Amino acid sequence: MASGSSIFSIRQTVFFNKAPDLQEYSLACMAAKKGKFMRPVNAGNSPLSNIVYAFHFDAGLYAKYLREYAEDRGVRRTEGMVDSVASSKENGFIEAVTLKSGAKIDGDLFIDCSGTRGLLIQGALKTGYTDWTHWLPCNRAVAVPSETGRAPEPYTKSIAHSAGWQWRIPLQHRTGNGHVFAADYMSEDEATSILMNNLPGKPLAEPRVIPFTTGKRNKFWHKNCVAIGLSSGFMEPLESTSIHLIQAAIAKLLALFPDRDFHQSTIDKYNEQTHWDYDRIRDFLILHYKATEREDSEFWRYCKQMEIPSFLQDKIDIYKASGRIFRENDELFNDVSWLAVLNGQGIRPSGYHPLVDIHSEEEIDRRLQNVKSVIDRSVETMPSQSDFIAQNCAMAPEVQS
Repeated sequence: MASGSSIFSIRQTVFFNKAPDLQEYSLACMAAKKGKFMRPVNAGNSPLSNIVYAFHFDAGLYAKYLREYAEDRGVRRTEGMVDSVASSKENGFIEAVTLKSGAKIDGDLFIDCSGTRGLLIQGALKTGYTDWTHWLPCNRAVAVPSETGRAPEPYTKSIAHSAGWQWRIPLQHRTGNGHVFAADYMSEDEATSILMNNLPGKPLAEPRVIPFTTGKRNKFWHKNCVAIGLSSGFMEPLESTSIHLIQAAIAKLLALFPDRDFHQSTIDKYNEQTHWDYDRIRDFLILHYKATEREDSEFWRYCKQMEIPSFLQDKIDIYKASGRIFRENDELFNDVSWLAVLNGQGIRPSGYHPLVDIHSEEEIDRRLQNVKSVIDRSVETMPSQSDFIAQNCAMAPEVQS
């Protein structure tokens, strides 16, 4: 045993001394550091064929686009404030909503998109809410747009502060900024001051504070009502999952679309799958707080010491032991995403997969150099973010004004 442990230790030291930082084997990391971006192209076996990316866009403009798209295809939109909800005395199903204007809207299936209030799923059906504040203690966000000040960077910045973190999302016509914080550890005035002192340009509006409670509905679909969007739950925007959860909910609803009998087995399957989605995203967000080396504030000391869900603890334990990461049941974040946070926040495995020993040190070194060389050449061929925008998606003049 002593001899085997010694060999393992030497091999591990040699490997870590040979390899540069892990990000140098990531096309996305290296492109971002050099301000480069492009969409994937047909380049054969090159990593340029498999570029993974996300969008930075103006949520207000996107909502306007979706509204116009739906109405052009026959969707009828009636705008108004809900005054009351009528439910059946026989089975508790929602029968109609009445607006403050007096208009009454009957229906067989109701989708609650009323935001965190959950006017139907909670107000009428009383499904209850699971609070995750003990794992994700941030419960406020102060947000303000600002001038960009320079060419937009091809990534979102997440900047840790003493009781939370700040987002910085560059668009062509402005930068979105926000400070997510825990009100139990920091006042709104202090949080606002930190944000306003860390803007990339002149503020374009007054900062506004948004309260929230991280968690989920106990039932996302109950009787003839399905909660989608903020009415179904909320998780802070650390990984920008809100739109994904909306799209996933729509896809599930279409796959499990009910007839007028509303079979309970169909509803149970929808809830089961949606609970899985929420719980796994929750665990990934918790990792960002738990895997911290900071002990310079009460907030970060709490996060470092808090108990975490068993699913997440198992992920961390397996990774620490052998560097292995397993993706289960199509959870949203894949092994690369988990690796980015685990490694990026300083968690290092004590071992590695035994099959690595099939290769000699020379072969491992050759392969590492080859991967890094391919990444470097690929990044050099990519255009800058500014050039890509100018050539492919420059904003319209009316947006600029």
